[in-house]
Amino acid sequence: MNITVIKAPASRRAQSNLENAAFGEVFSDHMFQMEYRNGGWEAAKLLPFGPLPLLPSVSALHYGQIVFEGLKAFRQHDGAAALFRPEKFYERFARSCRRLAIPPMGREQFIGAVKAVVREDAGWVPQKRGHSLYLRPFVFASESFLGVRASREYTFMVIASPVGSYYKEGVKPVRLTTSANYIRAAKGGLGDVKTPANYAASLLAAEEAREQGFAQVIWLDAIEHRYLEEAGAMNIFCVIGDELITPPLEGTILPGVTRDSVLALAKAWGIKTAERRIGIDELFDARDKGALREVFGSGTAAVISPVGEIRHGDTTLTVNGGAIGPMAQRLYDAITGIQYGKAADTFGWMEKAG
Repeated sequence: MNITVIKAPASRRAQSNLENAAFGEVFSDHMFQMEYRNGGWEAAKLLPFGPLPLLPSVSALHYGQIVFEGLKAFRQHDGAAALFRPEKFYERFARSCRRLAIPPMGREQFIGAVKAVVREDAGWVPQKRGHSLYLRPFVFASESFLGVRASREYTFMVIASPVGSYYKEGVKPVRLTTSANYIRAAKGGLGDVKTPANYAASLLAAEEAREQGFAQVIWLDAIEHRYLEEAGAMNIFCVIGDELITPPLEGTILPGVTRDSVLALAKAWGIKTAERRIGIDELFDARDKGALREVFGSGTAAVISPVGEIRHGDTTLTVNGGAIGPMAQRLYDAITGIQYGKAADTFGWMEKAG
């Protein structure tokens, strides 16, 4: 892929407060941009990070034809920067694009664009363990029109943001609540693709949960309001007895890359795993029988997020005494060890950016 490079006149890195920046509020010097015109992707550019000249009539602003991804670059022990499982993020990106009638670019173009940003802004990849360079590839319908149809023009971009540790004071279990008033997704909808509408549907319920003192909503299915689906924007896992269980991918749950990594590690360790439906009542029943060991979420931002408490209606479930469990801790240590090059990458998950 030929990329035209227009360098920023000066780096903003020295003037950026990287240690105390909130997630996604500080951005690196450059961004990648490529256009879909006349049936193909063209005009790949690396530009200084800055505003976009957009007409108020671009299709994405009116009909929501937008897909995004989120992956990270990590500083390795040899000083190089490496991406965690970029091919899996591309696969999900391409699948999301097809669902929204957006023509996806090829794997080499997607990963090449991400690597181009990391290479150009290599100094923005943090040195500190627990910190990383968060990369946000996204594509949106950029044709100017107000008719209800798929756009014929699209813009693909990659921006980067150095982020600190998700847990500034160590990994701590969170409190979740179910929602009696809202659903996140139904089969045939957008629950299994990474598009803004998927997240917009969850925001009001999440705000109400936070007002009640909870970190997020634990989403139940749209039909029976009984089966666990996601924990906020994370996939969810339960340890019942000696089995690690997570809801199956049946069209309403985002297929998380960290989710896939958790299952791969657990199977490699000889742990019994299951992808099946889990009822909220099953959790309470397992608690009553002394079989519920752990509940935790998985995702790119936090890697592993232990759950210490779940409220459902008028009842509250405390998990593992409100402390992180051994399975969650082992998975967190294993995945982050691979990401930072401190543990053997036996799965071949890391890919050098240079």
